[in-house]
Amino acid sequence: MEARWDTFQKELAACTRCPRLVAHREAVGREKRRAYRDWTYWAKPVPGFGDPGARLVLFGLAPGAHGSNRTGRPFTGDASGAFLYPLLYQAGLSNQPQSEPGDGLRLFGVYLTAAVRCAPPDNKPTREELQTCSAWTRMELGLLREARVYLALGRITLEALLDHFGMKKSSHPFFHGAHYPLPGGRHLLASYHVSRQNTQTGRLTREMFLDILLKAKDLAGL
Repeated sequence: MEARWDTFQKELAACTRCPRLVAHREAVGREKRRAYRDWTYWAKPVPGFGDPGARLVLFGLAPGAHGSNRTGRPFTGDASGAFLYPLLYQAGLSNQPQSEPGDGLRLFGVYLTAAVRCAPPDNKPTREELQTCSAWTRMELGLLREARVYLALGRITLEALLDHFGMKKSSHPFFHGAHYPLPGGRHLLASYHVSRQNTQTGRLTREMFLDILLKAKDLAGL
């Protein structure tokens, strides 16, 4: 199984299927942000991170240009991660409340990934880019054989997972706290995304997200 994960991650990191995303992620990595001018940006598709035997899978939308596209780890290096990781720790799902490459972070029964693996302009992947990246989702979820609960962060991410599971979007609308059963006793949950836009406006509070995270943890049997 470890060899299959290594193969998957190497193939993903070499992906150039979406020319617009390739151009953007690499341009950001060259131009950088002044605060990170000494960084060597990852500037490639960002692989998932966490426990290969995860029972709980969290899905974001796409890497942030100066977050995951810089660090190479999901939800790491920007405001989304600053909100998410302390709550994972508070929920007993990690060994520390922050995330930086090479820091020894471990997730307990949790795996983090995204519907699109490359940073899109304006944080908005196109429908075609979502469809193209769904092939990587199929492979990745196929490797996560123990997964019992999928937590989608945001409407677009929920719709990507509904497509993956062959479920009608019209019958499964997005709202914070949505809970839809999946075959085999599995569960699909939805939350507002942990983006700065949501957390700084109070649309998503720490209490709201911790509640749904603990619900997901319980359903996953963690």
